[in-house]
Amino acid sequence: MSENPFDMGEKDTGWCPGCGNFMILDVFKEALVELNYKPEDVVIISGIGQAAKLPQNVNSHFINSLHGRAVPIAMGVKAVNPKLKVIVVSGDACTYAEGGNHFMHAIRRNINVTHFVHNNMIMGLTKGQASPTTQLGMVTNVQTMGVISAPFNPLAVAISLDASFVARAYCADKEKTKEIFKKALNHKGYALIDIFQPCVSFNRVNTYQWYKENTYYLDKSHSPYNREAALRLATGTGKYPLGIFYICPNKPTFEENLYPYQKSDIPIIKRKRDLAKVAQKLQTYI
Repeated sequence: MSENPFDMGEKDTGWCPGCGNFMILDVFKEALVELNYKPEDVVIISGIGQAAKLPQNVNSHFINSLHGRAVPIAMGVKAVNPKLKVIVVSGDACTYAEGGNHFMHAIRRNINVTHFVHNNMIMGLTKGQASPTTQLGMVTNVQTMGVISAPFNPLAVAISLDASFVARAYCADKEKTKEIFKKALNHKGYALIDIFQPCVSFNRVNTYQWYKENTYYLDKSHSPYNREAALRLATGTGKYPLGIFYICPNKPTFEENLYPYQKSDIPIIKRKRDLAKVAQKLQTYI
């Protein structure tokens, strides 16, 4: 029996053998334990897709939402009870396609959530059509003549919008990935971690070997507080950098801005409710 309180034991995950999601799940649970989080204090929100199955394998609160809609639900949970550790888990299509608007406005509002995006550069759940991050020219089961749209660059968008934490990890480097996870989880404000993760069934181009040959780690010469340098790295050509690109410290969070606006610092979940007034208000809509 595992000693990890977040472990659900042996379960059918629904993932293909060799899927990078297994590694992300293991590292994710280890990071939560090493940071001393308790299952009852953690809420994981997911959308639809292979990545969205992760919360079902973690012993904590979770909500499986609609495709692309995990972020606004996470914002609602955080607004109601800001003491909870709220985490969004989704894929590249769920976050950057259907959820693209929510992704951008989460950055604007600086919601105090950690957003793990499993980026396998393909839509795996729906059997292999291009996602927003699929590389130009790649042949898929749907784009049989090759992808004609330039790939979406989530890190460049996040940095240009002054996101408070932006990082990229690679699932197969478990220890380095765990350190990035822990720093993101400890960060106050919206933290984006774009995680390279091979899809062994529907993306035969971006394999484990491909990622090994086409990534490198940022060294100590890079300051994550230098926004211009971070943007150059995010928009550069050649091999993909891994690590923490950008941190914007001391940026007010959505919740910190919310409570003064409401003239109360009492979490919504603890406020007294006048149910008679609520019922009276509802009558006006009937």
